[in-house]
Amino acid sequence: MPIIRLSSADFTTLENLGKRSEQIVWPENAPDARVTITRVTVDAGATSARHSHAAGEQTWIVERGRGTLLLKDGGSDEVRTGDVIITPPGEVHGIANTSEEPFVYLTITTPPEDFTL
Repeated sequence: MPIIRLSSADFTTLENLGKRSEQIVWPENAPDARVTITRVTVDAGATSARHSHAAGEQTWIVERGRGTLLLKDGGSDEVRTGDVIITPPGEVHGIANTSEEPFVYLTITTPPEDFTL
């Protein structure tokens, strides 16, 4: 696979009820890449509901803010700037922004996933 160079003009932003997902590396702009890299911004008070990715492992790097990690069976755990969360395939997860500022994290998903589907 040759080297791929991307710029912000190649990124796509998906929006959904208080959440913006900037698709930095994804199947649309890097079809041969082995990961999807997304910067997610969750507005103050917004929630990304519990969900899972059947085949994808996700690693989150919290860049800014604090929130509540939503786990399976109603469980939760507090997260903040600098935390790293690794979610295995099929594991239920979500996030509630419990602060008054945006909650921002970088997520690396492998294998790659097209989040528009």
